[in-house]
Amino acid sequence: MIMILALLGAVTGCAVGVAAAPGPAAELRLGYFADITHATALIGVGQGRYARDLGSTRLEPQVFAAGPDEMTALLGGHLDAAYVGPSSALNAYVHSHGEALRVVAGATIGGAELVVRPGIVTPGQLRGRALATPQLGNTQDVALRYWLKQQGFSTDPSGGGDVAVVPQSNATTLEQFRAGRIDGAWVPEPWASRLVVEGGGHVLVDERSLWPGGRFASTDLVVATSYLTAHPGTVRALINAQLDTEAWIAADPAAARQAAESALRSLTGTALLPAEATRAWSELTLTDDPVTGSLPTILQHAVAVGLLPDTPVDGIYDLAPLDQALAARGRPAIAR
Repeated sequence: MIMILALLGAVTGCAVGVAAAPGPAAELRLGYFADITHATALIGVGQGRYARDLGSTRLEPQVFAAGPDEMTALLGGHLDAAYVGPSSALNAYVHSHGEALRVVAGATIGGAELVVRPGIVTPGQLRGRALATPQLGNTQDVALRYWLKQQGFSTDPSGGGDVAVVPQSNATTLEQFRAGRIDGAWVPEPWASRLVVEGGGHVLVDERSLWPGGRFASTDLVVATSYLTAHPGTVRALINAQLDTEAWIAADPAAARQAAESALRSLTGTALLPAEATRAWSELTLTDDPVTGSLPTILQHAVAVGLLPDTPVDGIYDLAPLDQALAARGRPAIAR
C-alpha cells in the first residue's frame, strides 16, 4: 500500500539475520520533519546535542516533508532511525510483516488540527468540499479520513467521495488555502497555526478533543530493526540525546522555542510570525512517552478507512533501551 509496498523485498533482506556488531555504529542516518511536532530533533540536532551524545558515530540528519516518504527511505535502507507519526510507522511495520522497525520512544503528544474557512462551522457543511492532508496514509491523513467517516462522509484514496481529501505538501496547502482553492486541512504544527494566522481559518477539530485526556501520540522515534539489533549501544546513545534535549527544553522553554524557530527558519527559509509560534507551541506536548495505548486505536482507524489490513502489532515497541536510559536518570519506566 502506498509506495511502501515496492520496497518489501529490500526490507526482508535487511531486517533479519544481522549479527550484533561490537562498539558504536560508524554512522546514524536520522530522519525528521521541519515541523514543531519534531521540535526535539530540530533543537537537539541543530544545537549539536545529538552529535555530541553519539560520540564517534557520525550523525547524518535528513529532513522529510511527511511520514510515508520517510518510511520509504527507511525501508529502502537509506535511514537508520526517524521521528515519524504513528500511522506511517504502522504502515511500514504492517507491510513488512513486523520486520522493518521498532518504536523505541515517543516524542510528541498532540499538535494536529482540522482548520477550515470561517464560513464552515459544522461538519455537515463539509460535503462537496476539498480538504488537504500532508500525504496519503500519513498520521493526519488517517485521522481526517476516519473522522469524516464518523460524520457519515465517504472518501477514497483518489480524492473521490463525499469530501475530497487532497494529500499535498504543507506549504502547498497554505498557498491553496489562502487562494481559496481548498476549504481546509488536517495538519500538524506549525501549519495549523499558519492556516489560522496567515490564512484566516479557524479550528473545526482539535484532535486532542477526540482522545481520552487529550493524549495521543503524534510523533514517535523509530529505529530500523536491523540497526537496533546490530548497534544497541548507538540506539541507547540516540535515546540519551533525546532525553538530554528534552531536559534542556524543560529547563529553558523560552530559549528552546527560539532554537526550534531558528532551526525551522534555516531549513525552510521562512520565519514563523510571533502569533504563529506562540500558538503552535501551546498545541502540543514534548515527551518521551509513546502513549502505547493509543496505537491500537490508530491502527483501527487506518483499517476502517481501508488504508491498512487488521494485523497484530504487539511487537512494534521495544522500549527496553528507553527504560534503561530513564532508570539511569532515576526516572520510572514508561507506563505500558
